[in-house]
Amino acid sequence: MHYFTFASKDTFISSGSNRITGVSEKDRNFGQDQILEVKKEFFNDSFDFPTRALVQFDLTTISESFADGTITNPSYHLRLYEADGNQEQTLDYTLAAQAISQSWDEGVGKSGDNPKTINGCSWENRINKPGISALTWSNADGTRYYGVSTSSVASASSQIFSNESPDVNMNVTNVVKQMIDNSIENHGLLLSFSGSEETDSTTFGQLKFFSKQTHTIFSPKLEVRWDDHSPATGSNTGSLSPLNVTGTEDNY
Repeated sequence: MHYFTFASKDTFISSGSNRITGVSEKDRNFGQDQILEVKKEFFNDSFDFPTRALVQFDLTTISESFADGTITNPSYHLRLYEADGNQEQTLDYTLAAQAISQSWDEGVGKSGDNPKTINGCSWENRINKPGISALTWSNADGTRYYGVSTSSVASASSQIFSNESPDVNMNVTNVVKQMIDNSIENHGLLLSFSGSEETDSTTFGQLKFFSKQTHTIFSPKLEVRWDDHSPATGSNTGSLSPLNVTGTEDNY
């Protein structure tokens, strides 16, 4: 069986600056964009800065179905769908998904806003609302951390791409199970290039995926897969007549 739940919120964050205006995007919010960007920007043939995507799913219904036995022994898969405009990507790369360790605000900003919108999460801040002090991303010891704080308890998931569609179909079973059994809090997943690939000068990627704000059917999803078939034993067994292949009789 398959069950899909759509993202409850998503956005992407940037660690760079606008090349034309020079305005920093580290505090800019992209929460209402129809596209999620996971990319590496280069300047003068050298790596400049990355962007990362955040996506969160409400797991309440899944948790209840798991508890009452409707869903048994499931696997969980993050599904993101390629939007037009992907470019300059190497044939081989790896994307990673990590559990976000702090709450965050999707925000109301768009990439085309001028002046930029800072109401919502960004590379620097997890919550930034008018009239109150911004709450920055921070480590467990309270020190400031840019680009989203991730859980040190949950193991990261990853997907390797090799000369194939950028559509994401990533097995995130381990981390979602920890969210469902309350080993970690559900603050969603951070998607980025994996490890040193995010900052090296040999891996290229301008990946664009549809966000929950898209007007298409390709919104981010969490897919739950499980086997609900009943084995053919006892009262489940039946008898079937052998097929007649002579062509003289109908088979039912």
